Amino acid sequence: MMSRLLKQVNSPRDIRPMTYQQLQELAKEIRHLLIETVAKTGGHLAPSLGMVELTLGLHKVFDSPVDKIVWDVGHQSYSHKIITGRRDEFDTLRQFGGISGFPRPAESVHDAFGTGHSSTSISAALGLAIARDLKGEDHSVVAVIGDGAMTGGMAFEALNHAGHLKKDMIVILNDNEMSIAQNVGAMSGYLTRMRTDPMYSKGKEELEQLMRKVPIGSTLLRLVERFKDSLKYLVVPGMLFEEMGFKYLGPIDGHDIKAVVNVLQRAKATKGPVLVHALTKKGKGYRPAESNPDRFHGVGPFDPVSGEIIKNNKAPSYTDIFGRTMIKLARDNDNIVAVTAAMTSGTGLTNFARLYPKRFFDVGIAEQHAVTMSAALAAGGYHPVVAIYSTFLQRAFDQILHDVSLQNKPVTFAVDRSGVVGEDGATHHGLFDFAYLRSIPNMVIMAPKDENELQHMLATAVSHPGPAAVRYPRGAGCGARLDDDYMVLPLGKSEVLRKGSDVTLLAIGSMVNLAVEAAAALAGKGIEATVINARFVKPLDEECIIHYAGRTGNLFTIEEHVLSCGFGSAVLELLSARGIRDVRVQCIGIPDTFVEHGTPALLKARYGLSAEQVVRAVVEKKAGRNRTRRLAVVSDSN
Repeated sequence: MMSRLLKQVNSPRDIRPMTYQQLQELAKEIRHLLIETVAKTGGHLAPSLGMVELTLGLHKVFDSPVDKIVWDVGHQSYSHKIITGRRDEFDTLRQFGGISGFPRPAESVHDAFGTGHSSTSISAALGLAIARDLKGEDHSVVAVIGDGAMTGGMAFEALNHAGHLKKDMIVILNDNEMSIAQNVGAMSGYLTRMRTDPMYSKGKEELEQLMRKVPIGSTLLRLVERFKDSLKYLVVPGMLFEEMGFKYLGPIDGHDIKAVVNVLQRAKATKGPVLVHALTKKGKGYRPAESNPDRFHGVGPFDPVSGEIIKNNKAPSYTDIFGRTMIKLARDNDNIVAVTAAMTSGTGLTNFARLYPKRFFDVGIAEQHAVTMSAALAAGGYHPVVAIYSTFLQRAFDQILHDVSLQNKPVTFAVDRSGVVGEDGATHHGLFDFAYLRSIPNMVIMAPKDENELQHMLATAVSHPGPAAVRYPRGAGCGARLDDDYMVLPLGKSEVLRKGSDVTLLAIGSMVNLAVEAAAALAGKGIEATVINARFVKPLDEECIIHYAGRTGNLFTIEEHVLSCGFGSAVLELLSARGIRDVRVQCIGIPDTFVEHGTPALLKARYGLSAEQVVRAVVEKKAGRNRTRRLAVVSDSN
C-alpha cells in the first residue's frame, strides 16, 4: 500500500507547500519504496538511499523542468524519478519496457541530460548554462556530483572552464566518502580535511560577520580581501574550489532538509558559479546498506528484511575466476601488477589487493590515467593487468592507442562485463570493445568460451610481449571444470569442437556454447555443423576459417557484440582479402542500435542470440527462404 504523503506527490510542485516535518516523513516513505522496489528489481540502492533529503531539498528550491538538474552517473537519481511523475512506474525499474535506472531525457522532461558514466555532470551543466545565456533565458542549472566522480579528470576540466566563464550555475558535491568502493587519492584526503576541520566553518563565518560590520572604503576593501585570503589559506587546505572560481558553501548535513533548502536558496541567489558541499551517508536508513555500502551500490534482488542477496546460480562468476587467476599468476611472477579504476571489488581484485598491496593500484574513476600509468609501468619492466569494465574502457581509447599500442608495451586489459550486461542498459552494455580494440595495431584480442579458458587466456596475455585484451562476460560461468595448471595458448589459433559437412558455426567467447547447443539441435534435423571456438578476434586463425568455410560453403559467425566492425566483420575482411567468393556468409550479432535495459536472456533472444534462433537461421538459409549474402570481392586489375 502506498504511503500517505507519497500518494500526494505526482510532480515536484506537490512537495513545495510541505512543511519540513512533512518532508522528513516523506523521506521515510521514499526510502521504504526504494528498498521494497530494489529488493525485487535490483539496482543502485545505497547511493539513492543517501540522496533522499538532498533530492527533496533540490525540488523544493528549484522548479524542474524549467530549472535544469543534471545527475552525474545517475546512480543516485531514484528519488528524483519518484518525485517527477514516475512513482507509479517505479516497480518497472530496470525491467524491459520499464523505466531506466539512469536519467533518460526520452523518459521524462525532468531528466535534463542523459547520463550513465561518471564525471560528466559539470560539463553538461556548463553547456546548458551557456545555451541558456545565448538564448537570453533565465533559469537555474544544477549539477549533482558525487565525491567519487570528482576523482575523474573530466570533472576538473569542467570546473576549470566554468570558473573561467563565471556562468551562473550550481554544483552540488554529494560527499559520502565513497564512489562505488572507498575513495582513494589526494582529492579524497582533501575533502576529508574539509569535512572534519571545524576551524574552517567557524573561521569563515566569523570572517564574514566581521566584514559586514566594517565600513568599507576602497583601500580598506583591498586590505580586508587580503586578510580574507590569508585566513582561508590558514584554516582550509588549498581552498581548491574557490581558487577555481567557485563560491564555496558548506559543508552542510545533506540529511537535514532545512539546512539543504537554506543553502540552496543562498546558492540560487548568488551570481556566478557556486559549489555546495553536502555530507551524506551512503545507504542511509537501511542498516544492511549502511553497514556494507559497497555491496549495495549496485545490487541484485535481495531479502529486504535480512539484506541477504538472492543468488540463483552457485557457479563462480567470470570475475571471481579472474581474481583467483590473478593471485596465482602473481605468485609465480613478481612483475605482475594489477590496476583498476575505482572497481576493486567489482573487478574481483579485493583479495589480490590484500595479498599484494604494493602491487595493486586503484586510481579512482580515472580510466585514462590508469592506462597511461600502466604503459609507463610496462616501460619500467612490469606487466600491468588493467581490469576495467568494457563500457568504461571506452573512455581510455586514446591512451590504449598512443601510450600502450603505439609503443607496443606489454599491458594486459581484463575487459570485464562484456556483451549484454542486462538491467543497467545502453550506457553499460559492453558491445563495442571488439570494434574499438580491433582497429589498433599490435593489439591481441581474446574471448574465452568458459571460465576455464579464461584462466589460460590470462596466462597467455601476461606471457605476451605486447598489448593484449581478454574479454569476458558478467555473471556466473558455465560451471566448467577448472584446470590446476595454466597453459599458454598458441597465438591466433582456434579450437574445432565439432566437425560437420553442411555448415560452419564460427563463434567467439560467450557464444561458443550456444553454437555447440545449436549444432546438436541441427543434427536432429539432418544438418551437420562444424563448430569452431575462434578464441582470437585478432589475430584470426586464417587457415582454419578458410578451410572449414570452403569445406561447408556456409559460414555463420556468432558474437555478442555489434555487427559493425566486430568479429564477423573481421572474418568478412579476411575472406575478401583472400579472394574467396563462393562462401555464403551470415553474421549473427547485435544490429546497429543501442540496446535497452532488460534481463540478458530476454535481450539476447530479442537480437537473435539464442540456440533456437541460430538453428532457425541455418534452416532457413539451407532452405533458401532468406536472402543469401555472397561475398563480393574486388579483383586487383594490376
